[in-house]
Amino acid sequence: MPTLSPEYLENLEYDESAEACDIGEVVAFGTVFMSIFYSVVFAFGLVGNLLVVFALTNTKKRKSITDIYLLNLALSDLLFVATLPFWTHYVLSEQGFHNAVCKLTTAFFFIGFFGGIFFITVISIDRYLAIVLAANSMHNRTVQHGVTISLGVWAAAILVAAPQFMFTKQKENECLGDYPEVLQEIWPVLRNVEANFLGFLLPLLIMSYCYFRIIQTLFSCKNHKKAKAIKLILLVVIVFFLFWTPYNVMIFLETLKLYDFFPSCDMIKDLRLALSVTETVAFSHCCLNPLIYAFAGEKFRRYLYHLYGKCLAVFCGRPVHVGFSPPYSSGKKPRHSCYCQPEEPGPLEKLSFFRNIWDNLKL
Repeated sequence: MPTLSPEYLENLEYDESAEACDIGEVVAFGTVFMSIFYSVVFAFGLVGNLLVVFALTNTKKRKSITDIYLLNLALSDLLFVATLPFWTHYVLSEQGFHNAVCKLTTAFFFIGFFGGIFFITVISIDRYLAIVLAANSMHNRTVQHGVTISLGVWAAAILVAAPQFMFTKQKENECLGDYPEVLQEIWPVLRNVEANFLGFLLPLLIMSYCYFRIIQTLFSCKNHKKAKAIKLILLVVIVFFLFWTPYNVMIFLETLKLYDFFPSCDMIKDLRLALSVTETVAFSHCCLNPLIYAFAGEKFRRYLYHLYGKCLAVFCGRPVHVGFSPPYSSGKKPRHSCYCQPEEPGPLEKLSFFRNIWDNLKL
């Protein structure tokens, strides 16, 4: 991972009888397929995530902790998609990278990869705290708290990504892992296990638990919009599962291949092809993050509406008024409240509780 690495692009594999297994056709198909697909992912991922960044940074509305996490998720995805043109050029070119470009591209790729997964997980935890434990968390979910957590997530992403790129270097026009002799057999296995566990299994378990508890809480709410919120939650989990599961299964099978579980040449070809296809599907998830986590939320649509008005003012050369109604007016309850607090708070706490629930239902 990524399969664009020359470690996965050699034309010859060997079966148990030591006869050469020519997978040149599979590699050629994968090169063309991935180059086209990554170009599309880069274009859509760049536009969508830049919109998120511009919308969140060009509004006068006070930021929330959710905005901080969405902004960092967009930055992670931008860091990730920014490496795709370099990998595409690398696959199509015979010159390879300079050593510095090789190291930086690989490092940014994996930092963006793990950063995006981790921020998706943090967003699910934040929603859990805001909805299931709303009475206890309403005073702790501040912007300062969000900034601190985000810095910690970036540090974790760099730490977890380090084993994936720390031995990467340019060697004979190839950007690949040049492991010490003592680590040549075990390090690729550890890389794949880390990607499977920290990049998929653990985040999926955390997300599933958080959103399961959120759905339980919403079912007890007297709110006619809870069905829409539940559908959005299910969409988040299902899309994450569908896009990332096939790729992680193939990473696991790739690990087994290192132990000669697939001696047949045909099986090796099928594995290589499936790995390329599932990788492109998984990496395209970064294009969907703005749609799922931002564009689908009512608050973020108001941000975009405000940004749209500013753009019109620039293009028209004069101020253009674009108005929208806030979710609730000052001093009043939101029109649709979720009455499901676990305790009986006082009047002011109850109003803050309702607003906290409502804001997080709409993201």
